[in-house]
Amino acid sequence: MKKVSIINEIDEMLNTYCEGCFVKAQLRKDEGKTAAHRFCISECTVGTQLQFLGQELNKMGTGSK
Repeated sequence: MKKVSIINEIDEMLNTYCEGCFVKAQLRKDEGKTAAHRFCISECTVGTQLQFLGQELNKMGTGSK
């Protein structure tokens, strides 16, 4: 997978699933920004996939696109 395609996939996932997420908005309202962020990172399936894509991006390093 190329860097650009990974970045595009991350962007698409964020726009599709994270923008306007009710769970994130409710957690942020009830428990604060940190709790909502923690949920997204540790419990949300989309967050898990985003972490995987980020790790793949890191493996490529800072070389060419």
